[in-house]
Amino acid sequence: MTPDDRARLGRRAQALAGASVAYNAIECVIAVAAGIAAGSVALVGFGLDSIVEVSSGLIILWQFRHRLPESRERVALRLMALSFFALAAYVTFESARSLLSGAEPDASPVGIGLAVASLVIMPFLSWAQRRTGRALGSSTVVADSTQTLLCTYLSAVLLVGLVLNATLGWGWADPLAGLAIAAVAVKEGREAWRGEACGCGPTTITVDGEAATTTTDDGDDCCGADVTARAGDGVPVSLGLPGPKTGARAEAAPQAQGWGP
Repeated sequence: MTPDDRARLGRRAQALAGASVAYNAIECVIAVAAGIAAGSVALVGFGLDSIVEVSSGLIILWQFRHRLPESRERVALRLMALSFFALAAYVTFESARSLLSGAEPDASPVGIGLAVASLVIMPFLSWAQRRTGRALGSSTVVADSTQTLLCTYLSAVLLVGLVLNATLGWGWADPLAGLAIAAVAVKEGREAWRGEACGCGPTTITVDGEAATTTTDDGDDCCGADVTARAGDGVPVSLGLPGPKTGARAEAAPQAQGWGP
């Protein structure tokens, strides 16, 4: 992968993260307001989940604003994992409280419309994020796409719960499904913490005195591409990512400005 290709993909990752932040900020305001009006724990929880989505997008923006994004890969993955755990904890708490209280919220047409909109938009956003993350070999971008996909599942759960509550009075339906979503979030959080969001394990390589966390291949096509970055003096540096049998390597290109032999 050339430096220009990698820069282009980095800009795309930032654009997708920005779109995710903007959409989820709007979604949060609408969901919380509609949830309070209807007395719906699920809707309020869905709105607060959007805050986790916003934090996920901000992590990506923070990482790719650095001249060597790979140097922030490990920290970004840990932050992403914490956002998964926060989501799981909140959804579990709210689901349990809803089940124990037996509360039956009012019908919320606004909430139903919001859930439908998210079901339409989020799968495409997740697909674009995952495709970009695989092309970059970035575990954090792929983890962000998984976060977005979980939001899609949560939207489906919310929609089913709101519709069943509005039509049949089954207020217990969405908290049960919410517990399943929380279990998935814990699993994804553990994988992100270990650097397995796209089947890659983080490897730290030092480039011009600066640590750059890259990934090694375990068979997933998200890894295994050459990662080209730039050292402090602007000279291109190719971070080769071979398979797991040979380990990671760093190859510096002794080119311009008299750098190298």
